[in-house]
Amino acid sequence: MSGSEEMIGPIDYLIIEWPAGSPPNGEAFPHLIDLVDRGLIRVLDFSFVEKDDAGNVLEIDIADFDGDGTNDLLVFAEASSGLLDEEDYAEAGAALEPGVAAAILVFENTWAAPFATALRKSGAQLVASGRIPVNALIATLDELEAAEA
Repeated sequence: MSGSEEMIGPIDYLIIEWPAGSPPNGEAFPHLIDLVDRGLIRVLDFSFVEKDDAGNVLEIDIADFDGDGTNDLLVFAEASSGLLDEEDYAEAGAALEPGVAAAILVFENTWAAPFATALRKSGAQLVASGRIPVNALIATLDELEAAEA
């Protein structure tokens, strides 16, 4: 890797599902834009998909994801690194229920790039990673609090 290529943070992906009949309302999008503007993340790929009743996963135009003719997320309309392929869409579709819409977001944690780069340069490698779902964490903390009461 050359100097600029080495400064890469961890890459994560999210698949966020909205229930049938409840498309995204846009409330979260300014927060995503803020993360990008502050340099904390870099959006590599951002797609909206819908799983029909037959199980097909169809990409929705991100610029007008609600289909009302108004550009909703034009800022991310060109966010496509080419990392996502048909296999990824099929895998995302397997995680979704029929009739729902979802966002697929692939992003670099740019805030961690210097740390990750230093680790790679020292020969270290990531051998495991994970994420604790927030709902599970809250439930555990509530249980602990109730047990202390």
